[in-house]
Amino acid sequence: MLKGSKLYSIFTGTCPVCQSENMYESSNPFNLSKATAMNERCSHCGTKYKIEPSFFYGAMYVSYGLGVAIAVASFIISYYFFSLDKLTSFFIILGALIFLMPINLRLSRNIWINFFMSYDPEKAK
Repeated sequence: MLKGSKLYSIFTGTCPVCQSENMYESSNPFNLSKATAMNERCSHCGTKYKIEPSFFYGAMYVSYGLGVAIAVASFIISYYFFSLDKLTSFFIILGALIFLMPINLRLSRNIWINFFMSYDPEKAK
């Protein structure tokens, strides 16, 4: 359905060029010992994921934005929808940020790499 779009690669964690293989060694982001472990290259199209040694440092900026979005969403849901007090809402924000940290990490890396690489239908074959 979305295959061929950047959103497909971002949400599935697949190669941004061919979208045929997972970029990570473990598909489970909650496996904390392998949360950042990535394959060196895509076995299908040969795309090198780490373009340069410090390539994913830029994903920290994306991670910050995602963290702010998670915090704001947690606050709105807890404070306005469930009418909890501000201190309880603060602890819910903290819990949501800690619980979703591995997902935030992976999504920010996926978004960052998709800024620099695009889907190529020829390599997807």
